[in-house]
Order: sequence, then structure tokens, then C-alpha cells
Amino acid sequence: MQGIATSPSRAALYGPVASLMARQDWERLFADDIEAILELKRKHNAVILAHNYQTPEIFHCVSDIRGDSLALAREAQNLEQDVIIMAGVHFMAETVKLLNPTKTVLIPDALAGCSLAEGITAENVRTLRERHPGVPVVTYVNSSAAVKAETDVCCTSGNARRVVESLGVPEVIMIPDEFLARNIERETGIKMHTWSARCEVHERFTPQEIRQYRRMHGPLHIIAHPECSPDVVAEADHAGSTASMMDYIAEHKPEKVMLITECSMSDNLAVMHPQVDFIRPCNLCPHMKRITLKNIRQALETMSTEVTIPADLQEPARRSVEQMLAIK
Repeated sequence: MQGIATSPSRAALYGPVASLMARQDWERLFADDIEAILELKRKHNAVILAHNYQTPEIFHCVSDIRGDSLALAREAQNLEQDVIIMAGVHFMAETVKLLNPTKTVLIPDALAGCSLAEGITAENVRTLRERHPGVPVVTYVNSSAAVKAETDVCCTSGNARRVVESLGVPEVIMIPDEFLARNIERETGIKMHTWSARCEVHERFTPQEIRQYRRMHGPLHIIAHPECSPDVVAEADHAGSTASMMDYIAEHKPEKVMLITECSMSDNLAVMHPQVDFIRPCNLCPHMKRITLKNIRQALETMSTEVTIPADLQEPARRSVEQMLAIK
């Protein structure tokens, strides 16, 4: 587990983000909250999980476990702390609660949502099953617990292909992300019955924009998230989840790279790979950005907002997540 177990100096706390912001700005804007959060974590036996799209002062200065949705879900199975803070969006906090039903799971802002999760309902899933009887339902984790409860198995962008192929069937209902489903369909040849929901960050990227960046910046490694359209993915040198992006950069060590995903991903990776020149087409997720140091601190001070899941949804939703995690 990553994290800070003792009381480090301010210089040590600032160190990870020194390449991204001036010391005086960090002191003025973030230092007091960071120190308070670290003390509150010790007081409440709490752990902070941070998605890769969180801002650097959260990701590098207060989080204990960092990663994409799949990595966070896997780590959530083994947490020992009494209180879990999700520095991410609401569906992620629900997933953690499903895997830790007896623990206190907090999200600093209950309005930190997701266009994909909000784009489909449990009733929609039942309608799709009626249209395609006998076809298994694979649901992206970017979905509510109510939708997960109607699902055969969940997936993330990091394991979607493995999950789909594990079913051994010629067609799948894959929801809610239309673009992810089409990209997996192209990779596998398995027919996808999709839903017309998209990520509001990734759908804004266009092939024309990517070609323009190549013209402007010369030799450039372009890595696209599979929530982008198939046309955008086709323009990229590599496509994969945020974890796959991290692995690609660590392995290939490109001189210049552009990540076709949420902008904070580049900021966080720039700390880890200072030799890489990150070109930033800065599309921000407004939901991820609802999470701040100040409301993380407030969540720990007030023990709010606690994430709960209706009793009738817990077992079926948990089963679909556990099915996903069982697929290596």
C-alpha cells in the first residue's frame, strides 16, 4: 500500500509535486489541508483511494492507493481500515461499498457523478434483455449499483476484452459505453448490442484534432482511452486503460506523448516520468474535479457523505463485480 505512515516534513510532502507547482503556491493553497488530512486519517483509521484522474495534490500528497477503476476495485477487496474515502466519482464509491459492506465508505462530494452511469437505468437493462433474450449482459463499472444488479458480469476498460472473451458467446449486450463496446467489438469480432451513452470527456476528442497535434508537434506517441470513438482509437499508436497508459510509458519511455484522456492523468504521470514531454489536450472531467483537498478534509472531520446501497441490490450487484474480479 502506498501512503505516508508518519508525520513527514512539509518539504517531504511537497517533494512529489515540486515539478508541477511553486512551493509558495503549494504552501498557500494546499499544505494546511494536506497535514490535517494525514492527521485525520490516523485518527479515524482511514484510507484514501484516488483515481488516476485526481489532481496531483490529492493523488501524490494524501492518497494511499492509486489507480484505475480495476486496480482500485482489486485493492478494495483487501482493505483493513475502518473508513474508506473514495477520491473519485460516485459509482467508484458504490463499488468499494459493495466489496466492503461493513465498513464506512465516504465520498467527499455526493454530486461527483458520471455521464455514463447517469446514461442508463435498471429498467433500460431489463428492456435490452427482452430485446435480446439469452444474450449475456456485460456492464462497464461506470454504472450504478442498480444497473450492476441487473448484470451478469462487470468490466473495466482494462479488462473488457478478457471479460467478453471469457463468456465464449458470439454476441453480448455491452453497456452503457457505446464507444467502448464498439472498440471491443472491433478487437474481438464478437457482436455487441450497445447503448447510446458516452463519456462526456472522451467523446469530445476527434480524429481531426489528433492529426492536427501530430502536425504541430512532430514525432509524438499518441495513447487513447477506449472510451474514445473508434475513429479516434484508430488514429492512436496505442489504446488502453489508464493503467495500460502508465505501463506503455514506463516500457517505451517516449520522448513526447499525448494522452487522449482526462488531463490530470498527464499531470500525475509527469511526476513519475520527468524526462517525458507530455502534450496536454486538456479535457477535464467536471465530476472528478468536484473532489478537492478541502472536501476530503471535511469528509474526515464530519464522516460524510456516507455511501449506502439498498439491501435488495447489494448481493446481485456485488456478484457482478466479484465475477469481474475473478477473471484474470
